[in-house]
Amino acid sequence: MTSPTPTLRNPIFCAVDTADVGAATALAAKVADTVGGLKLGLEFFSANGPKGVQQVHKASELPLFLDLKFHDIPNTVAGAVRAAAAQVKPYMMTLMAAGGKAMMQAACKAATDVAHELIVPRPLLLAVTVLTSFDGDDLLQTGVSGTVGDQVRRLAELAKLSGLDGVVCSPLEAEQLRRDLGPGFKLVTPGVRPSWAEANDQKRIMTPVEAMTAGADYLVIGRPISAAPDPAAAAARIALELAPLNPRA
Repeated sequence: MTSPTPTLRNPIFCAVDTADVGAATALAAKVADTVGGLKLGLEFFSANGPKGVQQVHKASELPLFLDLKFHDIPNTVAGAVRAAAAQVKPYMMTLMAAGGKAMMQAACKAATDVAHELIVPRPLLLAVTVLTSFDGDDLLQTGVSGTVGDQVRRLAELAKLSGLDGVVCSPLEAEQLRRDLGPGFKLVTPGVRPSWAEANDQKRIMTPVEAMTAGADYLVIGRPISAAPDPAAAAARIALELAPLNPRA
């Protein structure tokens, strides 16, 4: 058996986009009472490994979104998922949908096995479809014809067929994916910016309220919170805007 998945305070995951443990733990402590979780990515993990992730978690006790975008042969990805799930115990983690069905199925089995062995919640496994920094021209340069939306739908359907819990997608794809894949499939949306924040390098964005209304389950928000003079106040402002929606997270 496994432990039940914890309930989040709200659907906001603050993106901790730094390789510095001190800065990351300081941010985690500041937003501990105002966000639902923290996202740590490849830059931080490459610099600090599981021990660094554990330090950040200890500073806030918030659920962790480990965004490492695993993409390799099935056996290697299964081993990576097994190791990360055992050492970090993330709330959710990512792999690239382009890795294919066998890879995603192997990841699911590995995550489930670890959860049973350690009697901990099984992390939600999310497929990354098309990066939110991509637009149609960027996609074409990688050799993929068709629209961004077509590619996102194709990979999201493959992820569901492979047993994954959800996908990471642009908020602009959330409404269509919700219709295509049903209410139980999790949609996690970066590229979310409050109306009072700058867009920065994201090309396909929505406000938090727009993204949740479109069907998102979780929102990944970075600089509007992390770069704010008062990160906790910025996160609380976003949470207040979302409160009337009664998020499903």
